Order: sequence, then structure tokens, then C-alpha cells
Amino acid sequence: MRILLVAINAKYIHSNLAVYSLKASAGALSSYVELAEFTINHRKDEILRELYKKSPNVLLFSCYIWNIELVKELVRECAKVLPETPIWLGGPEVSFCPEELLEEYPELTGILTGEGERSFSLLTECYVERAEKWKQIPSAVFRSAGPDIGRYRKAGIGLETNENKICKNAPESPIPMNVLPFVYSDLRDFEQRIIYYESSRGCPFSCSYCLSSIDKRVRFRDLEQVFCELQYFLDAEAPQVKFVDRTFNCDSNRALAIWTYLLEHDNGVTNFHFEIGADLLNEEELALMSRMRPGLIQLEIGVQSVNPKTLEAIHRKTDLEKLRANVARIHRMGNIHQHLDLIAGLPYEDYTSFAHSFDEVFALKPEQLQLGFLKILKGSLMYREAGRYGIVYQDKPPYEVLYTDSLSFSDILQLKAIEEMAEIYYNSHQFQYTLEKLLKAYASPFRFFEGLADFYEQKGLSGRNHSRLRRYEILRDFILENHPGEEAVYGELLTIDLYLREKVKKRPSFAADQRPYEARIREILKHEGKQKHVEALKAQREEPVYLIFDYEKRNPLDNNADIRRWRNTKEEE
Repeated sequence: MRILLVAINAKYIHSNLAVYSLKASAGALSSYVELAEFTINHRKDEILRELYKKSPNVLLFSCYIWNIELVKELVRECAKVLPETPIWLGGPEVSFCPEELLEEYPELTGILTGEGERSFSLLTECYVERAEKWKQIPSAVFRSAGPDIGRYRKAGIGLETNENKICKNAPESPIPMNVLPFVYSDLRDFEQRIIYYESSRGCPFSCSYCLSSIDKRVRFRDLEQVFCELQYFLDAEAPQVKFVDRTFNCDSNRALAIWTYLLEHDNGVTNFHFEIGADLLNEEELALMSRMRPGLIQLEIGVQSVNPKTLEAIHRKTDLEKLRANVARIHRMGNIHQHLDLIAGLPYEDYTSFAHSFDEVFALKPEQLQLGFLKILKGSLMYREAGRYGIVYQDKPPYEVLYTDSLSFSDILQLKAIEEMAEIYYNSHQFQYTLEKLLKAYASPFRFFEGLADFYEQKGLSGRNHSRLRRYEILRDFILENHPGEEAVYGELLTIDLYLREKVKKRPSFAADQRPYEARIREILKHEGKQKHVEALKAQREEPVYLIFDYEKRNPLDNNADIRRWRNTKEEE
């Protein structure tokens, strides 16, 4: 018996915690369970070939908004080439419409809705031990044909037959977190990939666009168990562990305990990612954070909007003043990467209002500002309230907003262009010195990125893949057109930004001629070491200034090289 759990991830660097947890939950029968992970970049035919070669007795796909369309195609094709193999689905994308999917796809055997560990464990028993426990599988929706689905397929028995009716079992009660097994036994399988870890489930808040708000009963894994498991990651020197807990610090005492443990057991390597409510942070937590190694933790903070009417409409209770104060304080610490989120397309948020939200969040100087677009997820309150706010969205995943009563489709397209500019020129940290000066010339950061997006569109640069160096050249062209007379200064700033990330082999066209300074540069490199880069800056100066780029010393928050000024053979910070 071979039960195959299939994960199709958004990127190779991602892993699927769900399928690993399902396999581990099978306990003594886990040897009958295998995993197959792919990405959405794999061609359907490639995945189909690999699944066929594994000759599974049972197939189960893990379903999310990013892979469900591909999964649906695979269900149809797998049923043709593996006609005797029962096919099951599970995951958030299929948990709120199981009967509809079973009617649309007669190839399916059933769907495990909600939390899947207990359901999958019983499903495994049904197949491996031929146990007649179908009615005992909590939250399962399935055809009564069950394990004999292959026979029914071959016989052409359809949904209209009483013999093959759809059954729906009672929902399961929430699973105690301590019962869930620890899924990581060999981290070699996760080299070059993000490790996801779950210490709680549920969320006490009620954000209308989020599925986590459905289950307000937050369940926690015992702290001693969490410490033991975190130590496993620390001992293995895993590069990054990403907590998937929703609002990790909803219990401040618990958050403080875990952060204290990480501080006291820091291995100098591992980074831990947390999604938090910044306005929930207290003085003790902030004081603890100030003592952390740069890069020990990073924080993802959902702001979503600063429009009070919008926040009220989506049932999001945020103390914006406290959020601003705490984010600003963490920024001043200089040791923690902060990733702040905004969502376009929310109720009452028009273009002007969103621009204000963008500028307010940008002013907090996060390491990353993520501009996302509202997705209307099945099962969420927003799914039921979309019509109330005139929200029109895509029929197919990711169900992204097209327009609302407050925001036109044209506005959405413009915001997408601005989002791309912010991602390339701000979130990459590859243009920080240039942007620091450039932004001062604009009414607001939003208007700068808006202007840059318009420049891309006017020059026919949008929708194309550009090399990293080409992105610098495009920004230089934008500056030449909009800020004449400052080419030399901006040329130096662009050069600094370029060399901060790497010692490029091909010198850029906008960089100043270094030949007059070659002798001095050789002298500095002789003292510093040839692996560094030295740049002479002369624009608007009587005497050149020499900058040393040290690639062995990098900022853990943005990965840029350490940069120092050379004076009389002595380094100066």
C-alpha cells in the first residue's frame, strides 16, 4: 500500500508543513505514506509523469489558492492514467466547498476539510488495514464508493446513482496542539528551503478577509515542548525558521518566554520569523528585543490600512498610534528586520486614501513594505460581504479584487505598477542611497513611485525582465529626464548602491572615471586586501573621498556590504 501526499508549492524555497504533519500523524502506519513536492513552475505533464511512476494506491493533494487550478487539471488526468487510484483533496482552498467540487469532479473520491491530522490518520487506517471506518473520519466529505472507486469509475457509475452518493461526516473538534507530532526528523531534506513551524492555531481577532479569524479559539503547544523543538533547529543551525502562528504575540507572556529562550540560546546563525501585532508589544518585550543579535528575529506586521473607516469595516482593531511608536522604536534599535503589509482594495479605501496609508507606513522605514491586493477567500466574512462594498473580484484563484465602490480597475492597475516599483527599488535595498536623496524631491514617497511607474509605462519598459544593472540604468535615465544638472551626484550614489551588493565585474556606464585615482586605489587595496572594492568620489568636491566596500562584513538586515571611508590610511566609520 502506497499513500502519496502531493504538495505543489509556490516556489522551490517553500516547503509544505501540512503534508509533513499529515504523514507524521499516521503514526505506526506512516511507513505507508510518501511525500511528493513540486512547484507551480513544474509543467503539468512533468508532475503527471512523476505521480504515475510512483504507482500510488491512494493520492491526496494539498490545495491552496496558488495551486488549485493545477491540482484540478491533475485530478482529471490522474484519474485517466491511474483509474483504480482513489483521489482525495485537502487544505483551505477546498474546505468550504467540498460538495460543489465533488459534483464538478466525478474523478474525486473525497475531500478532507478543516484540520487534517486526525482525519488523515483514520483515512490511512481505512486503506492500509481495510478498516471500515469511513463514517468515523471527522470532517470528511466523500463518495460512498470509498475504496472501490476504481471499480465504479470503470463501470461508469455517476453521481446520480444512489450506490455512489456523497456522504458528509460531522466536523471534528479542534486538535490539542500537544498531540500533533514534531515533523522534522532530518533537516537535510530542507537545505536551501524555509522551515515552517507551528506553535499555535487559531486567532483571537476577527479580520473579515482572513480565514484564521474563523477559529477564535487559540490553542497553544506547551512551552516546554516548544523549547525542545526550537533547540532542535538551533542545534542544527537551520538558516531560517518561520513561525506560521497567526498573531504570534496575542499572548504576551508566552511570546516573551519564547523570545527570551531564543535570546538565551542564540547560536549566532538561525533567524526566526514571526507575524505579530505591533500595537500589542509591551515594554518588557521591546526591552528584550533591544538585546537581540541583529538578524536573530524578523517581524512581519500587518498594518493593512490607516483609514479608520476601513479598519472598522474589516473588523480590525488596531491602535495605530501605538503601532507607529513601537515600529519606530524597533527601527531605531537597528537589529530587527521589519516587514510591514498594506492591502489595496479594502472597503472605503480609495486611491487617495491608499496613497496616504502608503506614505504613513513608508515613513516608519520598514525593511520591506509589502503592497498586497485583497483576495476574497471562500469561507471568510469578506466573501459574504463583498457585494455590500461593491467588491468585484476574479472568478478563479487567487480571487483578487478587480475594483470596488471606492477603487476603479484603472486605480488597481496603477497600484500594481507602483507595487512593482516599490518591490524593485525599495524592498531590494539595492538603491538606498539614491532613494534617500531622490525622495526629498517629491511631495511624498507614493508620488515618487507613481512617477517612476509612469516613466516605465511611457518608455515601454513595463512587463519586461530587466537585469539588475539595467534597473540602475533605467533609474539613471529617469533622473536625467526629471532632475537635469544633478547627473554627477546621482551617478555616484547609483555607483555606491551598485557596489554595496557585490563587486561587479563590468563597471556601469554611469560610474565616474577612476583612472586619475588608480594609484591611490591600489595603495588602499594593498593595505585593505584585494577582495574589497574601493571607489573614489569627486563630484562637487575639491579632493576625492575614497570609500571601501567590505563584502565579508554584511548587514544582516539588508545584506549590503559594510562601507567605510578611508582617511590617511585609517578607517573611519
